[in-house]
Amino acid sequence: MKRLVIKVGTAVLTEENKRLSLNRIQNLVDLIAKLKNEKEIEVILVSSGAVGAGYTKLQLDKKILANKQALAAIGQPLLLKHYKKMFQEHDIICAQMLFIADDFDSRKRSKNARNVMEILLENRVLPIINENDVIANEELVFGDNDQLAAHVAHYFKADMLAILTDIDGYYNKNPREHEDAELLSVVTHIEPEELEMKHTANSEFATGGIVTKLKAADFLMKKGIPMYLSSGFDLTNAYDFLCDENHNNGTLFKPTK
Repeated sequence: MKRLVIKVGTAVLTEENKRLSLNRIQNLVDLIAKLKNEKEIEVILVSSGAVGAGYTKLQLDKKILANKQALAAIGQPLLLKHYKKMFQEHDIICAQMLFIADDFDSRKRSKNARNVMEILLENRVLPIINENDVIANEELVFGDNDQLAAHVAHYFKADMLAILTDIDGYYNKNPREHEDAELLSVVTHIEPEELEMKHTANSEFATGGIVTKLKAADFLMKKGIPMYLSSGFDLTNAYDFLCDENHNNGTLFKPTK
């Protein structure tokens, strides 16, 4: 594997919607540093958490769209400050890239983004990507960074997307409601009805849920790109799979073509 996109969600990056989880952020940084410095893998990080980070400084009513946009504006540099400091310890330079959905529909803008991305990766810089929540009105209400990460993996020619979230992987039924739920190790096909399941998101600030992750996997599998889904709270399985190619846990969405 040469190029990997890692997406981490708000639920992993924050604690009780009150503060950033600096321990989990540090663990994520250490994993990425090992992938880059020891495994020589090009990593692109898609990071949620701007709205949640902003709320730690200013408790606005997040039900109001303009407030969410303001929180994102406050939280994005705060989040990047912590990333920059932690990655500096590994001699890794960070760069910020913000996108909206239209950027991938514009041939000129997507080409410009590709050019910048290649320069950053060639120079061992870590691109940190987020939705441009301040201007992406529709995306703040209906969008999610799972879809953004899938498009990033496709347009920037990654070998795989890894989503690190608040669940261990994809189960045959909701593990929070059914004790006999079984983790699916490998998935090669997603039924249409699975993509239409009721939207769920555990974090107060999260816009995703298992359905958005399935949609991301479905999009990528149709493009011939695999996706790995695992816990962002305990990175043991992510280390095993991404660093050592040992698939002990988590779900691999594997294209058949």
